[in-house]
Order: sequence, then C-alpha cells, then structure tokens
Amino acid sequence: MTGNAHPRTAGDGTTSRTRLDRGRGALGPALELVHTGRAPTRAVLTAELGVTRATAGAVAAELEALGLIRVDARPGAPAGSQGRPSHRLSVADDGPVALAAQVHADGFRAALVGLGGRIVATAPGCETVDADPAKVLGSVVEAGAELLRSTGLRCVGAGLAVPSAVAEPDGLALNPLHLAWEPGVPVRRIFAECVRAAGITGPAFAANDINLMALAEHRHGAGRGARDLLCVATGHRGVGGALVLDGRLHTGSSGLALEVGHLAVNPEGRPCHCGGRGCLDVETDPLALLTAAGRAPGPEISLLRHAAELIRDGYDDLGVRTAAETLIDRLGLGLAGLVNILNPDRIILGGLHRTLLEADPERLRAVVAERSLWGQSGGVPILACSLDHNSLVGAAELAWQPVLDDPLEALA
Repeated sequence: MTGNAHPRTAGDGTTSRTRLDRGRGALGPALELVHTGRAPTRAVLTAELGVTRATAGAVAAELEALGLIRVDARPGAPAGSQGRPSHRLSVADDGPVALAAQVHADGFRAALVGLGGRIVATAPGCETVDADPAKVLGSVVEAGAELLRSTGLRCVGAGLAVPSAVAEPDGLALNPLHLAWEPGVPVRRIFAECVRAAGITGPAFAANDINLMALAEHRHGAGRGARDLLCVATGHRGVGGALVLDGRLHTGSSGLALEVGHLAVNPEGRPCHCGGRGCLDVETDPLALLTAAGRAPGPEISLLRHAAELIRDGYDDLGVRTAAETLIDRLGLGLAGLVNILNPDRIILGGLHRTLLEADPERLRAVVAERSLWGQSGGVPILACSLDHNSLVGAAELAWQPVLDDPLEALA
C-alpha cells in the first residue's frame, strides 16, 4: 500500500488510510472510469462509485500516488457557475505505458500506449512480413523495446494484434491466411518469449485485430456508450467482425466468435479461402474493390491505402463509383443479416468499410434498413470508427486490463 502522495499528520493519515482501506475494492473501477473518460471530476467519480466523497478522495489520491492519474485540486470554474468546482481527474501524462504491437499482411508496427488510449510513441512501421512468425514478432518487440529505452517509461505489459482468430486458452492463430504462417501457430507463446527476451516486464497477450479494434473503439472512440456494439472492418486483406455485449468483448467459448468474413453475400461470387463462395471476406475487402474497379494493386503502397485513396480521390470516375456501390450493397446485405441475428444498438465500421460508409452513407444505411427487420423498425446507427491505430490501442488495452482490475497488485 503506497502512502507518499502528500505529507500528512499522524491523525489525518490514519483517517485517510481507513477511508482507502474501505475503498480499496474501488481502485480498479475508479481507474477504469478515468481511463475511459467517464469520470472527469471527483464529483462524478463519487457518484459513479456510490461511495462517500471522502472515500472517493482517498481513492483518487492513491491512484495519483501510483502515478496513474492526476488530480487538479484547483480547476478553473466555468463562467456563470456557482460554488466550488470539483477536483478534475485525468490520466497521468508521464505515467506507465503498455507496449502494443500489430502484424498485418502489409507489415507490422509497435507503439507505446498510455492510459486513456493515448499513443505516446510509435516506431517506424515495417512493410514486409517474414514467413517465420518468431522472426517477425522478435523484430516488432525489439522496435517496442527501443521505444521504451528511448523514453525511459515504465511498461505494464504487452499486447499483440494479429489478423487471425486466436483460439483460447492456448493463444493459437488458427487462420493467419494472409501472413503465410502455418495455421495454429502459437502466437501468444512466441510473443511472450520475445517480450521476456527483450527484458520487458509484465504479462503478454495476443488477440484478433478486429476484436481489439472493437475494444478500443468501445472504450475510447465511436463505440463509447453503446451497450451492444457490432464492429465490422476490413484489414489489409479480408474482413473481420467483433461484438461487445454489456461492455465486455464477446469472444465465444474459445475465442472464435464473430467470424463474419464468411457470411455469403454473393452466391455467384469469388471463391473464398474457407471453401465457400462469395463471402464478405473476398467480396468487400480492398482487393475486391481494386479488382472491380479494374485497378492492378501495386507494390508501392498497401492494398488498404490504395483502395481507400481510390475512393476518396476518384469517386467521380464511373468505374470506381460502380465498384464502390457494388461493395456497399454487398456489405449492407451482410450487415443486415448480422442485425437480424444480433440486434445491436450501434454498428461501427473500420478499414475500407469506413471509407465506403463515408463515400455514400445513405446508400449503405438504406440497404441495411431494407434487408433487416430491426432496420425497418427504426434503424441502427452506423458510424465510422474514430480512432487512429485502433487495433494498436486495443492491443494495449489487453496489457492494461490487469492494472484496471487491481492497480495495487499489478504495480507491486
């Protein structure tokens, strides 16, 4: 138990310690409220936790002593307000960080992410992915370790986002199709070994990139406040989906839920890696758009960037617009089926799907409303993901979770 935030008299220290002992179970929930922006002041924190003002003050002081948050005891009062303004709470700018890593078909990247989903530093991305996962993960971890050395920041752990379903409890990447890795590669074990070899302390985690995108957006972005959030996104290749239910990521019994990429949306469409035909995975990803628009993918930029730039800069071209509308219609058909099954209160779209939504939002929403029962009864909000590097932020959330669960234990 720390107790060095502020000098106290003996009597005052005993009283504060008693209050904190009563509120120790509130440390994690309090940190999560500040982390997600739901408790910007001590008054809001008190109300959200359902504790006394004194206990909330002791909890906030302890989190500040741990170097996790900042408490502004003298915030400026808004014009026209009455009474003394409540202490303002924010995450510590110079606090600990998590190492976040992402591997995708067109490269990999490492970053340091603080509380609040704030990206503190990023390493230059690599644009080639070796067929040996140990070599790739070793390189991305070393890039993150160099960031830690250069910044001198404390690391609470590491998280990895990969474009594959990750089976629990063993952390196996079952279908890393676009990475040329063998199915079932133990990415979590390899990643953890690389993290330890680099001298980085804290636990290491690995999960599907779209799941982590949804987690980050729910806590810090376009999904904030949704109870049942559906996320569908294109990566650099393929399509993935994720579901947040009652604030928790739904991964199914073994981590394989929401493989939406294999919903059939065009029975006469392209053959899919799964053995089917016309799946979302091959009908609405960047390669599908470039092919439909008659554009050959080039080596100079990634498929995702090439497709997104084609829509943003060339939508007036009839061939590009026709191709984009075809993808929008097929995406809308897939979303309508998911709405009928899941009844989410919000849908967020990432990757190329975000660009398609921004290009013609009314067309996509009309297809979903027309083909779904729930859409016809009032519509489901469909929004664009709002965070940059959201899968990286989500990977960091994995590493932050033990701290959010029990800050004292995790930082001991």
